Amino acid sequence: MDLNTEVGRTDPVGYMERTRRYYRALGYNNDYKWSHYVDVPFTPLKKPLAESKVVIVTTSSPPGGPKDGNRKLKEVWSGPTTNTPADLHTEYLAWDKETTHMRDRESYLPVQALHALAAEGRIGGLTERFHGVPTTYSQKQTLEQDAPHIVRLCQEDQADVAVLVPI
Repeated sequence: MDLNTEVGRTDPVGYMERTRRYYRALGYNNDYKWSHYVDVPFTPLKKPLAESKVVIVTTSSPPGGPKDGNRKLKEVWSGPTTNTPADLHTEYLAWDKETTHMRDRESYLPVQALHALAAEGRIGGLTERFHGVPTTYSQKQTLEQDAPHIVRLCQEDQADVAVLVPI
């Protein structure tokens, strides 16, 4: 598999394999064990997408970093889908900063695109808030704390569909 990216290519990035090689190059002998479910918790839509309320879940953090006094970078958080901040805090997160950038907020928080789809009648609408999941390497926190918290928030929002947007 070619792990390099080139401008104009649309092949998926071999993220997991790239991560394995990166950590091996740093001297780690054990591969990271990715969180996963044996039984995938997905279900078919109960109604057409054109009638479904959509929620966005991103791995970006709220605006402002630690230097701005933001101490909630490792907690589930929510923000409005109207009057959305111009950008979110992503600089401290681990992402390929050589081949990509975070200057296009729509790439990690597609609020405008989903509002446009709602206006076209392609989705039933967007929830009033989006949710952020912290980037952590704790499977226990992800599986036992953060994922159930996000599910509760999506249920509160009466979301029918979640769009998951990792950084």
